[in-house]
Amino acid sequence: MLSAVNHAPGWLLAVAGALVGASLPQLSAVALARWSALLEGPRRPALPTAYALESLSNSVAYLVGPALVSTIAAAGRPVLGTLTAAALVVAGGSVLALQRRTAPPVAARDGGHARSRRALLRPGFVVLVGVNTTIGGFFGTMSIAVTAFAVERGSPALAAVLFATSNGAGLLSVLVYGLRRRRHEPRFQLAATAAALGLGSLPLLAWGSPTAVMTGVVAGVLLTAVAVPVVLVLASVLADAVVDRGVLTEAFAWLGSASAAGSAVAATVAGLAVDGNGARGGLLVAVVAACATAALSLAGTRSLRPPTSAEHPQPSPQYHRGAPNP
Repeated sequence: MLSAVNHAPGWLLAVAGALVGASLPQLSAVALARWSALLEGPRRPALPTAYALESLSNSVAYLVGPALVSTIAAAGRPVLGTLTAAALVVAGGSVLALQRRTAPPVAARDGGHARSRRALLRPGFVVLVGVNTTIGGFFGTMSIAVTAFAVERGSPALAAVLFATSNGAGLLSVLVYGLRRRRHEPRFQLAATAAALGLGSLPLLAWGSPTAVMTGVVAGVLLTAVAVPVVLVLASVLADAVVDRGVLTEAFAWLGSASAAGSAVAATVAGLAVDGNGARGGLLVAVVAACATAALSLAGTRSLRPPTSAEHPQPSPQYHRGAPNP
């Protein structure tokens, strides 16, 4: 089997990769919707903390999972590494699906559901899709630009150090966000955090001596790493506020898909920029993506205000396991 994989044509591997991506379940969207259903009523203020916890667990999984699979593959067993990744997804998804007690109620398929789906076209949610797209573009660009930066300086291992440091900073920032008391509305928190992301990305374009450039890139990597996970958490919190309960899981799935699409497109653009202008070209693409995130968040502050009861009606009666949801 290993020999067959090693000698498989490129187009076949691309098709297989596309099929894997298309068949992956939206576990994050499902988990976020469950948190929303569990924290109804007086427990609602704890929702940002729950979403921060979800982001923290996802970040840990993204750190441990690839490291585990890469270690198995580096040991000469790439097929086993792939099967391990597939087994983890299937096992984790199955365990989550079996937790019926925490599953949110299922919306009735009637006229009310159709009205709820129109909430996905509200300006506020469109802004959130744009924010997730651009921040996904930033994330996808940085993986290429930082690697190119390290290679240009003759120290490829530097990329691993920078990524490890930025991941640690991101974990710490989302942990602090989840623990602290929030005094301002989420839309203003998003605007402030996204603005910090845009400003924090500017040191990536540092010019001058090698020391100044290195200092600027390290500072830019750390500053943006602190802001990115908080922006994503706030986008989830705001999505919960601007769309109806009956389409909340779909809304979270759209946000996740927007991030993935932005990352894929931006990675292609960053690769072309690096080929043409070196690491600086890739870092410029990252700065553009970060500033676009800030601009969208600031411009969309008004549309992200909490909707009134007339704008955000309660969904039609919902049912779960055949019984009305009280």
